Amino acid sequence: MSRYRKIVQKVFASILFIVFVSLGNTSFAADGEALFKANCANCHKPLEDYTGPKLQGARARQPNLEWAYKWVNNVNAMLETDPYAKALLAKYGSRMSQFNLPKEDIKAILDYADAYTAPAALASGGGAAGAPAEDNSLLFGILTLVLAVIALILLQVNSSLRKLSEEKDGVIRSEPVPFYRNKSYIMMGVLVLFCLGGYITINAAIGLGRMKNYQPEQPIYYSHKVHAGTNQISCLYCHGGAQDSKHANIPSVNVCMNCHMAIKEYKGDPIVMEDGKSVNGTAEIQKLYKYAGWNPDIKKYDKPGQPIEWIRIHNLPDHVYFNHSQHVKVGKQVCQTCHGPIQEMPQVYQYAELSMGWCINCHRESKVNFYNKESGEGNKFYSIYEKFHQDIKDKKLDSVTVEKIGGTECQKCHY
Repeated sequence: MSRYRKIVQKVFASILFIVFVSLGNTSFAADGEALFKANCANCHKPLEDYTGPKLQGARARQPNLEWAYKWVNNVNAMLETDPYAKALLAKYGSRMSQFNLPKEDIKAILDYADAYTAPAALASGGGAAGAPAEDNSLLFGILTLVLAVIALILLQVNSSLRKLSEEKDGVIRSEPVPFYRNKSYIMMGVLVLFCLGGYITINAAIGLGRMKNYQPEQPIYYSHKVHAGTNQISCLYCHGGAQDSKHANIPSVNVCMNCHMAIKEYKGDPIVMEDGKSVNGTAEIQKLYKYAGWNPDIKKYDKPGQPIEWIRIHNLPDHVYFNHSQHVKVGKQVCQTCHGPIQEMPQVYQYAELSMGWCINCHRESKVNFYNKESGEGNKFYSIYEKFHQDIKDKKLDSVTVEKIGGTECQKCHY
């Protein structure tokens, strides 16, 4: 019996070892994917050349196995002395950003790229995840109207039956007043119309100046779905000011040309407008070249450039103060909080109301991430509110919202 027990123990230990190794490989692959998306996805793809060369098989193409580890952290120095680095610059026309990554992270990125396989295309017509939610307001309104008419008919029927019953008992009553001349019905109708008109008027007045769903036609059809969704370009690559300043900033033409010096034509999935019209992605890239003054044939700027006159979509009143960096860097809010699923929009539109009530509700619900000296986690910006932090530790409070630190005070936004 003991002999079988030892065999079972060895088999169990072997299974545990295999599971741990599998979990370790999965975690490693996930780390490589996260590192790739955070550092490389703006300019590289695993399977095809982009602004820079494809990363799958990069180590096999390099002069030696250690070349990549030196290159990533010493780009400027190697471009002056290394022949392979100079050849990459001549071929792709853009200088790679210099990083400070440990060797383990670089290896994880390259391992992820080597193991990457293209995801299978989704079957056409499959799933309704992206289908817009149905609005049943019209249906409910029609049902309410029908029920109101039925109620009026039943009242008339009840009155007629009562009259017949009283006549049978010998009670003589005068002819009933028609409903359209009945003062009670007329007053009820006036009150309903007054309430309905007041509701519509107040809602229209509240919505004055709000531009929800505003989607102007831009000089270039720029698809966030293609750039931020399919190609997974970080929002901060184009809108760097969102993290460091009050304004998110519209990227200059030079930022667009960082990638489109190498990308001359669009080869992705068909781009379709909301009205069903197809968009020629390559023609839109040619518009960019015209603004930049770039000649793709000779790969040079051969005429003066001009700024792209983008039409502003999100706009707050002049008396409202809004700081992007305070929300993105300090408040740890993601772009989708205010701008909606931006990575799924073929062309950007205003997703939220951006009204005062909308902002105040967010401040009432958003939790404050206090800095914890013991663990070193949290946001040091809120260290002046240590009293609240201590109250949380003492179980006097379970959380602190932005409202409790003055987030709903008038002068916070209206200065």
